[in-house]
Amino acid sequence: MKGWLEMEWLTGFLGSNWIEISATLFGFACVALTVKQNIWCWPTGLVQVVLYIFVFYHAKLYSDLILHVIYIGLQFFGWYFWLHGGKNQTSAPVIKLSGINQSTFTSAYMWMAVTIFSTSVWGFIMKTWTDASLPYWDAFTTVASLIATYLMAKKVLESWLWWIAVDVVAIGVYFYKGLYPTTVLYITFLVMATMGYFSWKKSLKGQSNEENFSSTTNAID
Repeated sequence: MKGWLEMEWLTGFLGSNWIEISATLFGFACVALTVKQNIWCWPTGLVQVVLYIFVFYHAKLYSDLILHVIYIGLQFFGWYFWLHGGKNQTSAPVIKLSGINQSTFTSAYMWMAVTIFSTSVWGFIMKTWTDASLPYWDAFTTVASLIATYLMAKKVLESWLWWIAVDVVAIGVYFYKGLYPTTVLYITFLVMATMGYFSWKKSLKGQSNEENFSSTTNAID
């Protein structure tokens, strides 16, 4: 029984179409570049997004399909913001979400509430009016991925925490749907998202040290 299951998995992996495999490779490259805060993550991600539109259409994962259409616009937004979102239109720095008592749109609690509410609504719509597979799980990966991408485009540290949650759910969804290269990709994403969080956290700490040093220098002057 075990040997048969292993053969079925391997056959499914090798038999996947070239579009999914190509999207997987571009996705891997995109996340690797994002961890390093390399601007080329956005054009690489754009190619991945376009390819996955075709993959999810054939898999009837309509929430993911709609998500990737929206991703196209976010790729261009992130590309521009990373280049010009800092002071005086310089490259954008890493920032952190605030607590519950701070500005609404920068509050982590607000984004958590949006994730839960939007997942419930979108999952209900997909379950009621479409033949979508796994509507609520698919809705969660859609909503949380959209929020994660927006926060990442703004270079928010906590965007990686949203990606970690997405990756955990997505691994189960894509394995169940037989999208084996994509499953492997998201397992890798989970590891890389964890690395990305600590890498950006270190970068944020470095920025704070530089700002403190600059402030001290100005005060001495």
